[in-house]
Amino acid sequence: MLVAAAVCPCPPLLVPEVAAGAAPELTAARAACTDALGVLAASRPDLLVVVGPAEQSGRGPFPEGAPGSFRGFGVELDVRLGGGVSLAGAPERPLPPSLAVAAWLLERTGWSDAPVEGLGVGEPLEAERCVRAGAGIVARADRVALLVMGDASACRTLKAPGYLDERAAGFDAEVARALGAADVAALKALDAELAYELKVSGRAPWQVLAGAAEGADLGGALLYEDAPYGVGYVVAAWS
Repeated sequence: MLVAAAVCPCPPLLVPEVAAGAAPELTAARAACTDALGVLAASRPDLLVVVGPAEQSGRGPFPEGAPGSFRGFGVELDVRLGGGVSLAGAPERPLPPSLAVAAWLLERTGWSDAPVEGLGVGEPLEAERCVRAGAGIVARADRVALLVMGDASACRTLKAPGYLDERAAGFDAEVARALGAADVAALKALDAELAYELKVSGRAPWQVLAGAAEGADLGGALLYEDAPYGVGYVVAAWS
């Protein structure tokens, strides 16, 4: 059963060492992520599953202790999922960037409340399969918490990675409303084709969350919503 969820953005710029001089621009987002992870810890889960967007090679699942790195972004910083040590003989497959950011968040907040596993989901994954994946995750333990990584549109301004798309602000506003209200039906109904056009990385992870939350009767709180760099970032907590 799902007992809590935290929704966080996943840009590597969330890590101050990667952001360098621009680090202060995401101070409020980092603080909101810390608050959201506090909700997870307070739920006393038996298992924490981290879900985030990934390319084909990084879809996991990933065990506790799986390694991640920000060296590809010019920073000599390594992390491990959950802070643990990987099992002897286990393959050292690196975490995709979204889960590396999650590992950094967990390390930053000193997570030690439950075992951690990671799952990368592909951007094209159909809503129905996302929902089924979420239902499967919460069947694995009596008390499951989710840390769900993903960004909203990358088309909010002229300088955004996807340039300006007039549809982006409305899409992001509905995402923020749904995540803040723990509106499972609205998340399931997100338009996958539009999300792809708006370069939304969080659509599939959010729909995994929707599948996991079916029948859990959780309430939501929107902790942060903004679009620095023209990309929509949302932080929410469900409990």
